[in-house]
Amino acid sequence: MARVVRRASSSGCFGRLAQRGQALIETALVIPMLLMLAFGVVGVGRVAQGQMGVSAVAREAARTAALADSPEQAAVRGLARGQEVAAGYRLTNGSLRVEIDPGGLARGATVRATARYEVALDDLPLLGWARVPVGSVHFERTDLYRSHWPAGGQP
Repeated sequence: MARVVRRASSSGCFGRLAQRGQALIETALVIPMLLMLAFGVVGVGRVAQGQMGVSAVAREAARTAALADSPEQAAVRGLARGQEVAAGYRLTNGSLRVEIDPGGLARGATVRATARYEVALDDLPLLGWARVPVGSVHFERTDLYRSHWPAGGQP
């Protein structure tokens, strides 16, 4: 008489428990990596948006300053325009620095605007410690054939 010995197979109770445990371990290993990847993508997007905003701030500040009638007016108007553009790009964490160098506003001279900002990732889990500095410099030439009006507004 032949004797049949049964071994535990994957279809038994023990096999199903082993598969559930393996799935749980795989999930525990994969979820943190997926979360890190997702938060990293969001963080890179925020840094790219911050860089675009800082570039726009520097460009608009230099452009506005180059159209002013005096160096003092150039600095004031350039800074004001830079703050307006920064608000539009939501660069509002208080770390924006804009510097305007009007350079005398001579015909054909260049006006330089520098903008710096720190992108804070405080609200992202796992990246809350990161602050990424971004910056931009833009040069704008004043018009060669532009007239400068005296303070009264008449030629």
